[in-house]
Formats: sequence, C-alpha cells, structure tokens
Amino acid sequence: MTTPALTAEQARAQLDELTVIDVRTPGEYASGHLPGAHNIPLDHLDAALPALRTATGRGRLLMVCASGTRSARACEALAGHGIAAATLTGGTTAWIASGHDVHRPAGARTAWAMERQVRLAAGSLVLAGLLAGRRRPAARLLSAGVAGGLVFSALTDTCGMARVLAKLPHNRPRAADLEATLASLTD
Repeated sequence: MTTPALTAEQARAQLDELTVIDVRTPGEYASGHLPGAHNIPLDHLDAALPALRTATGRGRLLMVCASGTRSARACEALAGHGIAAATLTGGTTAWIASGHDVHRPAGARTAWAMERQVRLAAGSLVLAGLLAGRRRPAARLLSAGVAGGLVFSALTDTCGMARVLAKLPHNRPRAADLEATLASLTD
C-alpha cells in the first residue's frame, strides 16, 4: 500500500485543516517544528492510538519527521490500525528549504538531530575500534560491526543505532509532556 504524501507547498496550503504530528524525538522537535505540530515520538505511537483516532474525527492527520522516512513508517503503522494519515514529503528539511517558518519553544533545550547523533556515535565507535585494535587486534571487530550496521541501515532504510539513541534521556519525552499532547488531541 502506498502512503499518501503531501509536498511542503500542499501541506502549507492545508495547514489549518490538518492535525500535524511530529514523530521525531523531543529534542529534534524542540529544534524547530511545523506550526501547531504535536510531538508524539515514533516509539510512543502505539500509546497514542486512541488520541489519534479521535483527532481524525476533526480532520486529516499529517505525520512529519526530519526527512519523511520515520513519518512514512508512522503512516504505515497507523494504517495497520485503520487510521489514515499522510506524510510530509522530505519532512521538516523540505519544509524549511521551501522557506516556511518553523516554531521553536521559548527556552527549550535543543538536542542534535538524530542523524548527527548517529554520525557521532558511529564515528566514535569506529575510531575506538581502530585505536584499540593497535593493542588488541580483535578490537577491530567493533569497527567492522559498525560498518556492517551502516551498510545494513542503508540497504533497509532503517537505523538500529537511531532506535538505541532515541532511548537516551535527552531524546525521551517527559511523561507529563506526552500526556498533555495526547489530551490536547482528544479535546
């Protein structure tokens, strides 16, 4: 099944009619999100199903992430539960490139984008494996494992390292924030 998609221009024209759900981590969301977007990280989508079902009664859902990959996965997961949603083609990256404004909460602590976090973690692990491999050759297997993981990630368009990094405290929503988001969707 093909996930319905809207371009940045189409989404901008329909923004008042859409309920926008940003599935990035709270840190990524705080770095800039579409006006009126609600933050429900991808790994919390199942808990949000009742609220999202209610929100569809008021209008269409638009799922958003940085590039469109996670939001497309969210749309597929929602479709499996009978909830229709569209994805923003190119995500917030395309939105910003089109010259549209993003909102940033005042005083919010912004975390690095997930892609940047993955690059830092992968690069650090490869470097550590190579350096440790000078004394213990078996340590080079760490570098080989990360390289294999990156190849697998590219071939499957998934990222296990991003899933692990999303569980770090700075990438997790506070329970009160998630509860407030879900409550606002059911009002």
